[in-house]
Amino acid sequence: MDAGEIERLFTRGDGSYVCARWGRPIVPVVFGVEDATLSVVKGAIEAVVALAGHKMAETDPELGANLMLFFCRDWAELRDVPNLDRLIDGLSALVDRLDAAEANQYRVFRFDQAGAIRACFVFLRMDAHLAAVPAETLALSQAVQSILLWSDLAFRGLSPLAMLGEVAVLRPEIAAVIRAAYAPAMPPMARDASHALRLAARVAITSVQ
Repeated sequence: MDAGEIERLFTRGDGSYVCARWGRPIVPVVFGVEDATLSVVKGAIEAVVALAGHKMAETDPELGANLMLFFCRDWAELRDVPNLDRLIDGLSALVDRLDAAEANQYRVFRFDQAGAIRACFVFLRMDAHLAAVPAETLALSQAVQSILLWSDLAFRGLSPLAMLGEVAVLRPEIAAVIRAAYAPAMPPMARDASHALRLAARVAITSVQ
């Protein structure tokens, strides 16, 4: 991907550029799925974290778990999750907005003082569309969209995944961007579009190795 294409991945609907990566080991927890699906989701997260060259841990000293995925059939179910309103400000109003928009997924990120991701909350309403997606595909997609703070428009026109036969895989160009963003020399958070030039340079170097 060239710098312009990478810049679009992190340019939000309001025109601002922001890219952030995790600043601490990722500790996932999944709610609302059966054990078989739980292992699929955690496996996808582990694979994407390994791709990034980042780390996972057994517990987060601040939150216990810092990547929380909630699967539900109806947004109203979120109001009944114990203590969720303490983690998500304005939870009831958020539920109303998601319901009115007929949304089927939503992510909330929290950041540390350096601007790096310190927590991510993923909400999935299993409507007919999501229910038709294989668990492996859905899990990989959510892992990819949680490993970086992408633009809210990044994947509206093109999925970060591609089909290899009947198996969904991460697009190599997106994988390259993830690896580049997690390079030790790159900042944990950037708000200047020149950051995309640095990402593009690293992607180019990687592609010729």
